[in-house]
Amino acid sequence: MTTKEKSKDTAKGLKGTEAQAKTRVLLALWDLGGTDEEVKKGELTERVKRTNEKAGDYQGVFEQLQTSGAIAISKNKISLSGKGVEMLGEGLKNADFQFDSQLGAKTGNALLKWLRETGTPVNGATATSSKATEKAIASYDEFKPVALDIYDRLNRNYNLDNLVPIYQIRREIGERVTRSHFNEWLLEMQANDLVQLIGGEMTNITPDKAEDSIKTELGAVRYYVKRLSSKN
Repeated sequence: MTTKEKSKDTAKGLKGTEAQAKTRVLLALWDLGGTDEEVKKGELTERVKRTNEKAGDYQGVFEQLQTSGAIAISKNKISLSGKGVEMLGEGLKNADFQFDSQLGAKTGNALLKWLRETGTPVNGATATSSKATEKAIASYDEFKPVALDIYDRLNRNYNLDNLVPIYQIRREIGERVTRSHFNEWLLEMQANDLVQLIGGEMTNITPDKAEDSIKTELGAVRYYVKRLSSKN
């Protein structure tokens, strides 16, 4: 081993570029279920740390991701926002992104999971980023089948026991509908006895999840959707 190679293997601090580190952090957080619940910061750090790296090396990465709105940090727990998923997709398809060390099984499996769930290659347009280019939803009649299809898919894929978080449906639809129309039309679906919007408490709630839920005219927050009819 040459002196140059040895110094590369034993160098301390964050390896690779910060952009690469951000993508690796987002991928690990996504794979750990960070879109649905908060993940312990220590668990995430251990997942992304490589030889000769320390937990503190990633503090700046976490801070930048938090500032950009990609992640939310509450005490020692981290969650992944819809914007974070979009940034992950963009990072993976960036031609400059690469793994500068041996790819571990967990990372490799996370990439396979991403490929299967988004239905696109990592160097292609991701499902999340493509939402903005899909046809905009212009009416309640267009919104209703889309929302119900997403409800059924999320309920089935994540075993949600017929209680699907509203924030997940909102993020799946993305920019195809405005926030105000999403609220209005989902409430109209409830008025038509297609769904029931349920409040109560949500475990691992974060400010962005609360914001992406629905607030009624009386100020009560509804976190979940329950489908009442499968005929419409």
